[in-house]
Amino acid sequence: MSNLVSVDDQLAALLEEMLAQRDAGVVINLDEYVQRLPEQEAEIRSLWATAQFAGFFAGTLSSHATGQTEQVQGIPERDNIPQQLSGDYQIIRELGTGGMGVVYLARQRSLGRLVALKMMRDNRLSSPTDRARFRAEAAAVAQLKHPNIVTVFEVGEHQGIPWIVMEYVDGVTLGKRLTHGPLPQREAARIVSMIAKALQHAHEIGILHRDLKPNNILLPVLTQTEDSSTSPTSSEVQSIKIVDFGLAKQLSVTEGTTQWRTQTGAIVGTPGYMSPEQAQGKRELTAAADIYALGAILYECLTGRPPFQAATPIDALLMVLEQEPVPPRLLTSGIDRELELICMKCLQKIPTHRYPTAAALANDLDAYLTGEALSSRPSGVRYFLMRLFSETHHVDVLKNWGLLWIWHSLATFLLCLLTQVMYWQNIRSHSAYLILWTVGLVTWGTILWKLRRRAGPVLFVERQIAHAWAAGVCASIGMFIIEVLEKAPVLSLSPAMAISAGMVFVFKAGILSGRFYVTAITMFATAAVMPLFPNFNILLFGISTALCFLIPGLKYYRIQRNLPKLTLRSG
Repeated sequence: MSNLVSVDDQLAALLEEMLAQRDAGVVINLDEYVQRLPEQEAEIRSLWATAQFAGFFAGTLSSHATGQTEQVQGIPERDNIPQQLSGDYQIIRELGTGGMGVVYLARQRSLGRLVALKMMRDNRLSSPTDRARFRAEAAAVAQLKHPNIVTVFEVGEHQGIPWIVMEYVDGVTLGKRLTHGPLPQREAARIVSMIAKALQHAHEIGILHRDLKPNNILLPVLTQTEDSSTSPTSSEVQSIKIVDFGLAKQLSVTEGTTQWRTQTGAIVGTPGYMSPEQAQGKRELTAAADIYALGAILYECLTGRPPFQAATPIDALLMVLEQEPVPPRLLTSGIDRELELICMKCLQKIPTHRYPTAAALANDLDAYLTGEALSSRPSGVRYFLMRLFSETHHVDVLKNWGLLWIWHSLATFLLCLLTQVMYWQNIRSHSAYLILWTVGLVTWGTILWKLRRRAGPVLFVERQIAHAWAAGVCASIGMFIIEVLEKAPVLSLSPAMAISAGMVFVFKAGILSGRFYVTAITMFATAAVMPLFPNFNILLFGISTALCFLIPGLKYYRIQRNLPKLTLRSG
């Protein structure tokens, strides 16, 4: 118990220190804090991600509740708008505001053109993180040269406040357009295909957007006015622009793998369009995170709503992590099956199950538009087997159980071996076996659960798995009770124990990894063989059960052991 309290106290103290540092304006490097308690890495990242979201939305609600003005938030009021910057840019009017800055329509005198000028909010009120993000946006977008990505012309400062001069697009956002309802399917496919091709360009030069959503997609005014509900033509789609790279991240290359690293471990993005790995605060992201967002945008274009809707952003975040989106065709009738397949492939929880690149997504969308075969079309049995044996996003919790499953395999084998020895010694008392298994399983289950709790907070999914295991324990004990009631020979019903164990593994396969279907089949096969060898049946059960826990236990124990080393190298 003292160890449990010690771990919880350390986590609480660490979180309190991180929050204090964040409130003081210090950029949190989560890797440094993880190195203090490397064995608690998953818990630290989970707690920090939750604290960030809770703090962010609490601050937002507080701001609205107290009626803060734009000036309080650090955005210059209209009377304080600078009339010109660097002697060349004349401010005309405000176009819009965001959490990090304000965008003005301006005229560049030297070239006689209209531009969009984005100014950061008051430098005295912005945090170092905000300033770093603003500079990151300028650096990122300045590298991008694509007709469907807004162009950056110049970067500068005005009275200590940084600004970016960008291409001006006279239009409205895709989000505004979607307030009128879903788009026609083919137009939705064209728009998302165009966005995907532009995004591929960004990925190729090492830029990940991380906050793609309809409000960051501009449609030109000649295509969509604020009162229009018509869809763009294929030629007009060429003028669509991706904007707001404020959360863009530079590409890093680690051992030949292209990944974007979130050094602070922060949750970034918008909950309704955020990939599960972003929602978990993962340090390393791939292009799959942006591809998920493209799928969410396509989903909303087809149905008029994002994949997950909830009363609060935190609830939406939990839905992203735990639930599967409703197939679009159940929400909007008439959607083509091929387009739904493309959309749902983008929204897979496991990143490797999505399109490998944005270009691959664009190719399938173009194939749909031209009536050609899709690369993502399921291929019958092959697709079924791939889905059946795939891992879920919950599989990471098994890192907490690797060593425990190794011990569990040993404990189970010893219990079965002792039972078999008792049978060989001609012990035929039902009560002896009933007491042995009841005391043995309950005692070991209690020890196993306490060992797990000492390692850190127990996740909800782990409690679900524990309940399934407890059901298997009850079934095993119940088998001995039934033998007594039916006056059946000792261990004559032992094959039922293998069947109940197989059912528990089926449950694990559905929640954790389809590979547990193999262990379930192994246990069902063991149940069929046990009656053929009555003098060895319980020993056969013990060997099969031990192997079914030992093999995955060794795998995830190795993963867990390597985590601290990997953290130190990447830090």
